[in-house]
Amino acid sequence: MSELTTRAGALDAADELAGVRKQFVLDEVVYLDGNSLGALPANVPGRVEDVVLRQWGRMRIRSWDESGWWTAPERIGDKIAPLVGAAPGQIVVGDSTSVNVFKALVAAVRMADADRDEILVDATTFPTDGYIAESAARMTGRTLQPVTPAEVPGALSDRTAAVLLNHVDYRSGRLHDLPSLTAAVHAAGAVAVWDLCHSAGALPVGLDEHGVDLAVGCTYKYLNGGPGSPAYLYVRRELQDRFDSPLPGWNSHAEPFGMRPAFEPASGALRGRVGTPDILSMLALEAALEVWDGVRIEAVRAKSLALTDFFLECVAAYVPEGRVESVTPVAHSERGSQVALRCDDAGDVMKRLIERGVVGDFRHPDVLRFGFTPLYVGFADVERAARVLCEVLR
Repeated sequence: MSELTTRAGALDAADELAGVRKQFVLDEVVYLDGNSLGALPANVPGRVEDVVLRQWGRMRIRSWDESGWWTAPERIGDKIAPLVGAAPGQIVVGDSTSVNVFKALVAAVRMADADRDEILVDATTFPTDGYIAESAARMTGRTLQPVTPAEVPGALSDRTAAVLLNHVDYRSGRLHDLPSLTAAVHAAGAVAVWDLCHSAGALPVGLDEHGVDLAVGCTYKYLNGGPGSPAYLYVRRELQDRFDSPLPGWNSHAEPFGMRPAFEPASGALRGRVGTPDILSMLALEAALEVWDGVRIEAVRAKSLALTDFFLECVAAYVPEGRVESVTPVAHSERGSQVALRCDDAGDVMKRLIERGVVGDFRHPDVLRFGFTPLYVGFADVERAARVLCEVLR
């Protein structure tokens, strides 16, 4: 038994989050792809069965009121709120991340002064955010300027209407400085929109503390809501009466059952709703979020950094020198909850890792990506993953 194996056992024994692991459906596979799709919380199948057989099957239409279907988007939003540092009443759940990015960005431009004719977008962002930003620019008559997050302060001007940024880079795992970038955007008189897909549930975000205007995120990664689970939209309380959604729907109307031809927006975060909520996946998400009961996001962050540190240490000890190169920042202040390793034959290497029970993912052209979900990944998993990686590379 190596020294690293022994140390992994000691770290697992001292882990305050170790007990949460039993709340997930897991097997002998080392699952390091929770940054793409979180593992299944064990309580979700029973809850979905109840929703389908009892609430839908027997109660039918009554469940909109009696089972709380109608209020699910804001109720579940309030469950997500503590995980991203938001007070209740500012998050609504529903639609996809892409739809929410569109709503948030267009609404941000509409909040800005009319003479501000430019949108800044993270040039390193997940492609869909870029596509939507380009469409939003065309729709609102603005120009689009792609810049890296580091270039944002220098690119801001009195022309800037809104800025769309990713909190964590999906390829490298680099954590961007949300507090200082948000402050810079505000100093320029623009509106800050953040994509939290790769940070919510992995580290403290502090939306209220740092004055973020609008934010969106998915729920199927570190929040473990299931494939295609609904996303969420955060609208800072002070801006809610100015939030002008480009997708007004009957669910965001002040009187949704009034069926009036003229639209009158609801008050509060409900303005972010559009159409009928996707109840089956939404209530599966609500059940999944119960694994967070009693869990401090600060403890999750501490374990995340410890896991990624240990993985990098094990890789350095086991893997032949020069075979892989980490593109994830070493500094804790710049690291999310994943490690990205550059490798010449990364696609083939990941296939062989998966065949041997270590699941990560491959990003074109040469990146092995490993996500560390502290709620169910342990230090023994990390050591084993590095050891198998070494064997595959040899």
